[in-house]
Amino acid sequence: MTALTLSNVGKSFGSVEVLKDINLTVEDGEFVVFVGPSGCGKSTLLRVIAGLEDATTGTVMIDDDVVNVVPPAKRGIAMVFQSYALYPHLSVRDNMGLGLKQEKQPKALIDERVGKAIQMLDLAPYVDRLPSDLSGGQRQRVAIGRAIVREPKLFLFDEPLSNLDAALRMNTRIEIAELHRNLSASMIYVTHDQTEAMTLADKIVVLRDGCVEQVGSPMELYNNPANRFVAGFLGSPAMNFLERAPLNVPEGGAIGIRPEYLSLTEKGRIKGVVSHVERLGGDTNLMVKTDEDEAVTVRLFGQNETAVGQSVELDFEDEKSFVFDDKQQRFFA
Repeated sequence: MTALTLSNVGKSFGSVEVLKDINLTVEDGEFVVFVGPSGCGKSTLLRVIAGLEDATTGTVMIDDDVVNVVPPAKRGIAMVFQSYALYPHLSVRDNMGLGLKQEKQPKALIDERVGKAIQMLDLAPYVDRLPSDLSGGQRQRVAIGRAIVREPKLFLFDEPLSNLDAALRMNTRIEIAELHRNLSASMIYVTHDQTEAMTLADKIVVLRDGCVEQVGSPMELYNNPANRFVAGFLGSPAMNFLERAPLNVPEGGAIGIRPEYLSLTEKGRIKGVVSHVERLGGDTNLMVKTDEDEAVTVRLFGQNETAVGQSVELDFEDEKSFVFDDKQQRFFA
């Protein structure tokens, strides 16, 4: 079954067109991530799906039902926001069960669902605590639990990890991935963090300026980007783009090379001087200023003693490079 279908969806605020002709299908049980820079329209698209904003044009379907005029509470969705939005005077247990209580569900059903969510999210030691007595990661787990107990058709996550520190982000990301596997639920997740997109998604939707640039699995987009924007957005360190190097660069275009595909060699096509070194233990990143006055990053696996100011020569395998034309689209010879 198809969990969500967007057909020619557009959204305008006055004369400003924020979303432009969005077409997308989310299959049942699929984890889909919307990713893109700030202002690309990803959160607005999520709000249109949730019913918090009305689509100006097009059709939104959830479980094969058109929901354009259906209010959010009737769409069978549950949202987890960037802010935890917990009631400060209610315990963890009461926060998680409040939505069902407001729906006037039987107490036995509320207790059963809340109990399952508490066990799933390892919140048993905290059930009687108030939100003020919880860490940021624990509060976010409570917010996720509040969504779980509703047993929605579709989970919607709007940058849920952005308020957490680096260690908590990684741990909570793993918990969300495990939650998806355990529930086999359909999930849509909004983020500007390409690492979250790559590690969580079954399918990534890359957005820019209100348009879908490319849709595919993480490795499909990483290995076969449709254009320069997608190529540069996914990957850390970011892809190198060479426009003036002594390579076969199309006029007005560029050659893209991921940092891990560049290697140090005695006779390379790219020559330059090391301007900075990042020693990360397991990896070493070299920033090189080429003789053509372009900056490139080289990712070397393991530890490397190359020093700042050292002259180097670099090369790569042609089949692992990407060629982009003067319109920034992928060029195939």
